[in-house]
Amino acid sequence: MERQSIKTYQEFNEEKFTKRVIFNNGNSTAFVLNFLPGQTLPAHKHPGAEVYLLVVSGNGTIIIDGSESEVTETDLIHTGEDEELSFANTSNDRVSLYVVLNKLSK
Repeated sequence: MERQSIKTYQEFNEEKFTKRVIFNNGNSTAFVLNFLPGQTLPAHKHPGAEVYLLVVSGNGTIIIDGSESEVTETDLIHTGEDEELSFANTSNDRVSLYVVLNKLSK
């Protein structure tokens, strides 16, 4: 068993959002993305993987295939390998997202 605290990985940077990897076992990777107000995650896809996101703290806007949704603390989001994902911290607070990427077996 491995035990970690998300708080340890909530590191923020004035320049750009941060990504802090917590676990990586080859088939899945768990990490925290941290955003200061106004910071964004560019649109991208994860071919060959499913993505699960948990809003740990704060709120913002998630864009899936061009469709915007407001998300807030404790919201869970799942995207498939063909969906394009981006995020923007549209609030005045810090935002942390816990993300798990699971590789799909083909």
